[in-house]
Amino acid sequence: MVDSAEESMNEQHWSGAGTPTDPWVLKTAPLSSEYTIFRDDDNDPALLVCQVGSTRLTYLARAIDDLHAELLRRGDWVTLGAADEKKEPAPDSVEAWGRSDDNPVGGWYGQRKGYRGRFGMYLPPLLEALGLVELEHNARNNRVRAIARA
Repeated sequence: MVDSAEESMNEQHWSGAGTPTDPWVLKTAPLSSEYTIFRDDDNDPALLVCQVGSTRLTYLARAIDDLHAELLRRGDWVTLGAADEKKEPAPDSVEAWGRSDDNPVGGWYGQRKGYRGRFGMYLPPLLEALGLVELEHNARNNRVRAIARA
């Protein structure tokens, strides 16, 4: 018998190809909110365009590979720690790394001032859809860990 947590982990929580005409349709880690992301390679540098209701956020597209590499380096579960730009993220979280001076871009992956946060909310589900991470789907305090590419 499969319990509901295990069943949730086996469900696919996304669709789409990640293009402007067929964006990825994703759900946040708690599976409580739906949003879309597409890759804009026409922009220099390439961006991930995230639409959450009427709010548009943009992140550097290289965040996919950079975050995956960081999670591989850490080798264990990492809390998401999602927070708005003006709030302090949880230490050692995905959110903290996404705005740290020590990450590969030397600061924010988010590109739109005032909307640069929530990296830990919107990027891990994308990495899950791309087969790069395992992501928990609890009501709160979710974590993520890397899957090594074959």
